[in-house]
Amino acid sequence: MRNLISAAALAALLALAACSPRYNWREASDNGAHFVVLLPGKPATVTRPVDLDGPKVDMTMTAAEAGGATFAVGTAELADAAAAVKALDAMSTALLNNIGGRPQGTALLPGKTDGFSRSIDLDAHGAAGGRPLRLVARLAARDRRIYQVLILGDEKALTDENIETFFGSFKPT
Repeated sequence: MRNLISAAALAALLALAACSPRYNWREASDNGAHFVVLLPGKPATVTRPVDLDGPKVDMTMTAAEAGGATFAVGTAELADAAAAVKALDAMSTALLNNIGGRPQGTALLPGKTDGFSRSIDLDAHGAAGGRPLRLVARLAARDRRIYQVLILGDEKALTDENIETFFGSFKPT
């Protein structure tokens, strides 16, 4: 019986040690409440104009940094659904170009894609500022709205657990 209790205590300590305090998962959304997602820290939100290979739109990014990675969700609204679907290609190209990245096969990320007219999943390796980076992203269109859901950072920061928690929690509203 004593060994069973010790084993259970050891397992509990290992589980607690694996839960790094740097990942303080909390529910977040953009100010317009176009989505909800779990972010690993206090989010910041910024809106900037972006060129999506033709249409110029204001994209709002909500992001948090933790453990050597940035977890972010961007959203914007385009003129019509066809423009939104087309914009995903421009977003994919821009993200890959930003890190000089190449996709690592066909990515199948966790989380639901129901209700999107189109989605693109990316898993790419590249570099920026001489620093090796990994990018995991889902780009999606629903009606006139586009979503850019991504994690960018050090390879070690992009664990299966973090990818599952972040992408599995994303829900457009």
